Amino acid sequence: MILAQLNLARLRNCLSLIVLFALVSLSNQSAVFPADAGSSLLAQASRQDQDDDVIRVNAELVILNATVLDKDGRFVSGLRRADFRVFEDGQEQKLTTFTAEETPFAAAILLDTSGSMESRMTLGRSAAIRFLDGLRDEDVAAVYTFDTKIEQWRDFSPGRDLPARVYGLHTRTFTALNDAVMRAADDLAKRPEKRRAIVVLSDGGENYSRASTDKALDHAAQSGATIYAVNMSELGVSRDTAAAAILKNLTEKSGGRYVASPGGQEMRDALASIVEELGHQYTLGYRPGNRARDGRWRGIQVKLPKPDVSVRTRKGYRAPKS
Repeated sequence: MILAQLNLARLRNCLSLIVLFALVSLSNQSAVFPADAGSSLLAQASRQDQDDDVIRVNAELVILNATVLDKDGRFVSGLRRADFRVFEDGQEQKLTTFTAEETPFAAAILLDTSGSMESRMTLGRSAAIRFLDGLRDEDVAAVYTFDTKIEQWRDFSPGRDLPARVYGLHTRTFTALNDAVMRAADDLAKRPEKRRAIVVLSDGGENYSRASTDKALDHAAQSGATIYAVNMSELGVSRDTAAAAILKNLTEKSGGRYVASPGGQEMRDALASIVEELGHQYTLGYRPGNRARDGRWRGIQVKLPKPDVSVRTRKGYRAPKS
């Protein structure tokens, strides 16, 4: 009887090892596994499958929000689908969707509350209020703050008031800018509006995020969000050029704008212009000819036949990886 029990126990152990080795083989991982490794690996595989499904849906149709300006910086209207030529890695793509009319947009305002913003918080709140005040009736915006963590103080709504609790906030230690951009992008991805924007009010800098800048930009691209940034630090020789470069990188790669002035009429005009821009963009969509799921960067270029106009949109996207 004892011998039979021992043999049964050995058989169970062997079966457990077979299951674990199979799971390891499927996940291409080699490590020392705890007692609950099987269920942990299965849960991880399930989450990965769900993530791949989300990316796959977003990657089948690439959406571009394009801003077209004349030589004087004014918005160019009246363009047709046939006026736009879209190239991915040098290969022309066929447009499958095109929208030129004014449509509502959704925006996520990210207000930096890290320690370096201590003397700039009043200015940052004023910039947020200025942007909210420019919203049209059909536009919606959410308000977040970020330091070592990201908090949402207002869900997407058409209101123009800054939540009262934001006025009582104090600055705290480090800056998780990339994590904040990624959180905003993921929330925007759930919105029905075709035009989506992330407005960063910060003095720049990044020293606490778990996510890399590339990952934050990937999430912004997947959600179709354009990033705009207002540098809230003081102008002059004391301005941190490395921090400014971080903000510029986010805006340039997503097709947005970097505003250097932290206050005054220039900033007010810039914020009003961003609101106007979001309402006058052209929305283009195409299905990539390159279907490879190789995780590589795909460069995007949009061309117009008119030599005296310029077009601004995101620089590309990273293909999903199977």
